[in-house]
Amino acid sequence: MSLRSTSKIVLIPLVVLAILVTLGYSQQAGKIGVVNSQDVLEKSTEGKRVMAQIQDKDKQNQSRLNTLDEDIRKLETRINTQRLTLTNEAMMQLSSDLEKKRTERKRFAEDSLREMQEFTGRLFQRVQTELLPIIEQVGKEKNLDIILDLARSGAIYFNPTIDLTQEVITKYDASKASR
Repeated sequence: MSLRSTSKIVLIPLVVLAILVTLGYSQQAGKIGVVNSQDVLEKSTEGKRVMAQIQDKDKQNQSRLNTLDEDIRKLETRINTQRLTLTNEAMMQLSSDLEKKRTERKRFAEDSLREMQEFTGRLFQRVQTELLPIIEQVGKEKNLDIILDLARSGAIYFNPTIDLTQEVITKYDASKASR
């Protein structure tokens, strides 16, 4: 056995031991908390208000789409039932009206989808901006090193004692009530 192979045999266990000691220390040093942002949206007063605004806007858009769909159905029915009695000019006008209505519906659907995405993004961004200082405050109060968002982290398991969601909801509601 050479000096090199002996030194490798001694060096490898020392490196492994050093890594294990470092990992053990880092696991003890880090304190973790979790917040479920989806729960905050669904259960906090402001989150419920935001969700209601989004639902109201969606209902308005859906109502407008339903009206356009009904107008299209009426035009289609009129064309189908009066096809034999209409003049060519009247038939061309109805067909033109139908195409315009279909185009209007398509544009409205595209525009309303884009507007809903922007509207939702703005509201969620505002809530997130309002929540960050509250989450940071809770983290400092509990002397945490990191706080993860359960809705986005993909956590498989966590100890429920590190869940800060209800505390964040309570403080968020209190911050909104004091305004």
